[in-house]
Amino acid sequence: MAHASHTHAHSHDHAHPHGDHHDHFHAPPSLGRAFAIGVALNGGFVAVEVAAGFWTGSLALLADAGHNLSDVLALLLAWGAAGLASRAPRGRHTYGLGKATVLASLANAVLLLVAVGAIVSEAVRRFAQPAPVDTGVVMAVAGLGIVINTATALMFLKSQHRDLNARGAFLHMAADAGVSLAVVLGALLMSVTGFLWIDPALSMIVALVIVIGTWGLLRDSFDLAVDAAPRRIDVGDVRRWLAAREGVIAVHDLHVWALSTTATALTAHIVRPDNADPDGFLQSVSEGLAHEFGIGHATLQVETDPDHACASACDETA
Repeated sequence: MAHASHTHAHSHDHAHPHGDHHDHFHAPPSLGRAFAIGVALNGGFVAVEVAAGFWTGSLALLADAGHNLSDVLALLLAWGAAGLASRAPRGRHTYGLGKATVLASLANAVLLLVAVGAIVSEAVRRFAQPAPVDTGVVMAVAGLGIVINTATALMFLKSQHRDLNARGAFLHMAADAGVSLAVVLGALLMSVTGFLWIDPALSMIVALVIVIGTWGLLRDSFDLAVDAAPRRIDVGDVRRWLAAREGVIAVHDLHVWALSTTATALTAHIVRPDNADPDGFLQSVSEGLAHEFGIGHATLQVETDPDHACASACDETA
């Protein structure tokens, strides 16, 4: 008869000393204050841009206001997702609502690409129909945008390395700062040279930069949404590490996936015929997975019969 043992262990924000690659967190970092300040600052700036755009007749400012409005909506989405992730598991949501952070980061990536489409469309239109603008007012308003967007991005700078949702917010704000800088430079060059094509040309360059920066976020968000292992974790390394534990002769049915943008789960069947000190073994392995790979939610089933059939289609064994 096969004997099975189970454990479900959690990490508690004790980071590995070797760097961010091994950091693991039981819940997303508290970013409520950063989101609140970001929404307030950028919401107010959108209103200023819209008013200035109509006052100066600058379609570039109006287009940037639309872009910034999409970012305010993205911040609200990410803020709401972070709040859902903090709720304890209950009812049918046995893992809680942490996955909402993954869906929000995916939505943010899509919104960024939509904003890029709006920028490119406006740039093409301005190539065909260049129009003079009040460059002084444009530079002043866009300069304010640089300050606001940079300040907001800095609030997410540290968290963006450990939370994909914070990374999405950081990229949104950093991209906005870049767009505002391009608007300032374009207005300055236009005022000096009189070349109206400079503005749409810079807009196209900024759009390309945003696409390059967003692609990684879109790829990682999609991977986590379909329960792929987080990119920082090599599943092969995890399998080999488990197989190297004392007494283990095989590992199968290994699954690693993201519970949220900061929490990772694992399930595995471990074949260990001489299952001495099962509780101590399970505790040691769970702590090792948290320490070495940042996997804070490990559920392990130990089987003592080497010929015991897999519960599902067997995957690669160690």
